[in-house]
Amino acid sequence: MTPEEMEKVRTRLEAFAEEMLGSLARRDQRAKGELYLRGLMLDGKRKSMQPMAERLGVDHQQLQQFVSSSTWDWAKVRERLARWGATNIAPEAYAIDDVGFPKDGYDSPGVARMYCGALGKRGNCQIGGATRGRTL
Repeated sequence: MTPEEMEKVRTRLEAFAEEMLGSLARRDQRAKGELYLRGLMLDGKRKSMQPMAERLGVDHQQLQQFVSSSTWDWAKVRERLARWGATNIAPEAYAIDDVGFPKDGYDSPGVARMYCGALGKRGNCQIGGATRGRTL
């Protein structure tokens, strides 16, 4: 998504982030979470903290701190996301799978040398969960 496209949907993204991150106790945590979401959505090959921060025009420490050392209950956020998905997407089935993201270095959280399906071999990667809903 280009910065211009982001500006067109930013109000909707902020409302979505507010709903999903509403369980976070502190306003600054919710703001950093919304910033992180914007960074993930913007165009760019690398989705690690420094390239995302450059695209957002912020210090990468803001994103790094939110992801790696800020204390918040991810289970509550995941529950809100699941409820939103069930209401708005109305899937009849879920498939849960891990997804490997190849990484060039170790700067992103959770990067390690392991088997990565995207590479088809062992390499530096980060594993994330993916849930796909399908309406029959």
